[in-house]
Amino acid sequence: MAIVKAAKVKLTAGRIADFQCGEGKTRTYLWCHEVKGLGIIATAAGAKSYIFQAKVNGQSMRLTIGDVGVWSIAKAQAEARRLQTLIDNGNDPRQVKADKQAATEAKREEARCAEALALDVWQIYVEARTPRWSARSLIDHQKLVAAGGKPKTRGRKKGEGDTTIPGILRPLLLLPLVKIDADHVRAWLKDEASRPTQANNAFVRLRAFLNWCTDQPEYRAHIHTDACASRIARDELPKRAAKDDCLQREQLPLWFEHVRKLGNPVHSTYLQALLLTGARREELAWLKWQDVDFQWKSMTIRDKVEGKRTIPLTPFVAALLAAPPRRNEWVFSSPMAASGRLMEPRIGHNKALAAAGLPALSLHGLRRSFGTLAEWVECPAGVSAQIMGHKPSAIAEKHYRRRPLDLLRMWHVKIEAWILEQAGIEFVPVQAGLQLVKS
Repeated sequence: MAIVKAAKVKLTAGRIADFQCGEGKTRTYLWCHEVKGLGIIATAAGAKSYIFQAKVNGQSMRLTIGDVGVWSIAKAQAEARRLQTLIDNGNDPRQVKADKQAATEAKREEARCAEALALDVWQIYVEARTPRWSARSLIDHQKLVAAGGKPKTRGRKKGEGDTTIPGILRPLLLLPLVKIDADHVRAWLKDEASRPTQANNAFVRLRAFLNWCTDQPEYRAHIHTDACASRIARDELPKRAAKDDCLQREQLPLWFEHVRKLGNPVHSTYLQALLLTGARREELAWLKWQDVDFQWKSMTIRDKVEGKRTIPLTPFVAALLAAPPRRNEWVFSSPMAASGRLMEPRIGHNKALAAAGLPALSLHGLRRSFGTLAEWVECPAGVSAQIMGHKPSAIAEKHYRRRPLDLLRMWHVKIEAWILEQAGIEFVPVQAGLQLVKS
């Protein structure tokens, strides 16, 4: 850019008002003789602005100061002197302006992050971490902050409404991120002390979230590093007692009798299979017909740890699965459920327990019962653990034990036969098929 040379005049309000773009030109300049570099540019469109023109490091530079209708002559002259001073001190006014704008934007961004709801940052966190999580872990994180208010698809506990409640972390994460400190976390834990297991699980995930935030430059300054100190959970939550609900050997006849009397055959089949496989509740509920191999006597079910696992299809369980009607892709189907599969087996199970006069027993208690009853046949702990999908707990189990399906089947059949014997159920698998003989 070449510096425009033109006659210089004393700038007055009258001269500025009369100054116009020359005829046939796109722009015309009027220069101030009092302040070096200050001038006015008039365009063919009728606009007039103060400008400043100078050389920086040997290169021509021109900046617009502002509209003549906004800036007074005195203020425009003062601004031109300021810009010249910057140049005289070795600074480029354009870079100074850019740095100032960047600093302003940084402060604005910092303020935005400080005011951002922790829930919004949580969504960014979940999106960033999803590739590293299993599908189950992603669902768990989503449930923690769910808004609630959706129709329930499973049975209600006494006193509960027809819609889901908000996720346990949602009230806390509706605060600005900067306000989630030790005091707020402590108060939140006190409110959730009535459900200590859920609160502790949520606390652990909250701590992981805040740790992730400390690694992000935009959020680091707004995190209270002591917000999730371990002592807070220890102080505010009651100590969790290990659950021990489990069917005793003497209770098996009553349990089988009343479970098999349930009016819904799908519920009955599911509950018996749950006990005889040691599977987790949802692992078995998600079983599809394509995952059951009656020929080679195996089932491939979902696995909480590995994603899926293959277990033996024992004779009695095979006979149970062969009985229900095949309504859809699900083994444990439900024509009433939107998903098409069994969603809430607890109601039927509780009815059977009440009719049998047995103590309360959770669905997970049936899984615990399988692991306990397996010891009666002196089944190796590693075998029952592999059938149940427990993560290996010893070096030998983790690195040197890979039991084939037929070895698991040998022990699994023994476990099933012993449980049926204690329940008083006579069952004989026949060559041409599987048949329930007598109960």
